Amino acid sequence: MPLSMQHVEHIARLAKLNLTPEETKKFTIELTVVLDYIDQLKTVGTEEIAKPDRIEARDSRLRDDSVKPSLPADAVLGQAPRHTKEFILVPKVLG
Repeated sequence: MPLSMQHVEHIARLAKLNLTPEETKKFTIELTVVLDYIDQLKTVGTEEIAKPDRIEARDSRLRDDSVKPSLPADAVLGQAPRHTKEFILVPKVLG
């Protein structure tokens, strides 16, 4: 499935990327190759592969929950460059 440069420019805008014309051309080619490969994978027959009834966790990596005291607020806040008495202050991220 060949992508157009307009598709790549649209995707770049959605991802908030500023692409140069050379990058747009390069990614148009590269993304077309990726999508062609995905189309090729869709043709692989998987009907004969048995689906497992269920998946069992053989080796659980989870530890038991245990209640432990947390760090004192003063210790945490003391490490922050900016803070109030209760909160760590961070720069505004969204509009």
